[in-house]
Amino acid sequence: MKSIEIKAFVPAKDYELSKQFYVDFGFEMASDNNGIAYFKSGDSSFLLQDFYEEEHANNFMMHLLVEDAHACHTQLKNAGIASKYQVKMTEPVEQPWGMLDFVIIDPSGVLWRVGQNI
Repeated sequence: MKSIEIKAFVPAKDYELSKQFYVDFGFEMASDNNGIAYFKSGDSSFLLQDFYEEEHANNFMMHLLVEDAHACHTQLKNAGIASKYQVKMTEPVEQPWGMLDFVIIDPSGVLWRVGQNI
């Protein structure tokens, strides 16, 4: 087997709010059809679905590897994304597993761990 790409289907409690959150996060919404929005940034992408189940969303995690976690954190902080969407965002921390990362939780409860290798 030779794979080409893999994408996760990220749940959305409020589909319109979540679409705007991800645009403000810095992703490009490449398409939006029949309750599935395709988001991308560089070589990374995911599908946002107009589907929500609380237990599923609260246990769903994404990991986004970036070139500069501090710059990404600063961009999100300057955009006021945490206060605008009433979501939690932590400060960047150097982890014992060799990453600098921070966490942001989207409006549906999906946890994103954003990090860079150090």
